[in-house]
Amino acid sequence: MNKQELTAMVARLLETMEPLEEIREPMVKGGDYRPADPGPQPKATPYREGDFVPDVTELDLRKLYLTENPANPQGFRTLKEKTPARLGSGRAGPRYKTLTMLRFRADHAAAQDAVFSQVDEDFAVRNGMPEVKTRCKDKEEYLTRPDLGRCFDEENARQIRQAIPGTPRVQLVIGDGLSSAAIMANAMDCLEAIREGLKLRGIEPGKPIFVRYCRVGAGDAIGDITGCELVCMLVGERPGLVTDKSMSAYITYRPHTGVSESSRTVVSNIHAQGTPAVEAGAHIAGLLETILQKKKSGVALNLEAGA
Repeated sequence: MNKQELTAMVARLLETMEPLEEIREPMVKGGDYRPADPGPQPKATPYREGDFVPDVTELDLRKLYLTENPANPQGFRTLKEKTPARLGSGRAGPRYKTLTMLRFRADHAAAQDAVFSQVDEDFAVRNGMPEVKTRCKDKEEYLTRPDLGRCFDEENARQIRQAIPGTPRVQLVIGDGLSSAAIMANAMDCLEAIREGLKLRGIEPGKPIFVRYCRVGAGDAIGDITGCELVCMLVGERPGLVTDKSMSAYITYRPHTGVSESSRTVVSNIHAQGTPAVEAGAHIAGLLETILQKKKSGVALNLEAGA
């Protein structure tokens, strides 16, 4: 593709942006969901070329447009409003501008911190939950041995049985996953919204537990231990350069070791810039009721719904 063809393609794309202005795509897998307006948000820090910026992470990437002498500035700004991708970053000769590079390094550092840091030691106690851990002995082993993050030793299995008496219909689990920041920022608000939603529907979940060094498959092991009908796990997702605080909910009907990944229903992008935690929790509660009624989750549930 030559330069003229590329220019023509971009021009056609910009011409189509106006009709899309009112569309807000959902960030939820496994359900037809449109998040409500999140309400008033903190005002983004304004920026003009040459300004001194004390904290580059305060800048809204959707409004940061550094391309000089654009042919269609308003059209490109409209495009940027739809995505936090690093578009319109400008250049200094053949290189990135200083602000662009500083923001990239700041976001990369935040992503690394989210992976290597720990959820607070008193997180479970502070929120009235029992804490267990997988077979991983520390964070380093957790990152290098995903298989150990999916199962429990005998002592932790015993603690799970002791913490969750009987056979709960719905078991709620919080796992640290690959982003401690996501759990600290979103987990409890989302959990409380789920519990309230289930209460309104007459569904009594088992006592929530917190799992340290947790992979999604740990929910299957919890299914083996408790015999629960359904597991809903809130877990920190692998962070990227858009946010270090993205959490997902993995819902599995009849969880057991060896269940296929296609059997899970996933609600993703739970964070302040995506689906807010409370709204996601309300949506998840409705999904849990549907899954219990249909007795299936994941691809099987989507196929029945005609997806």
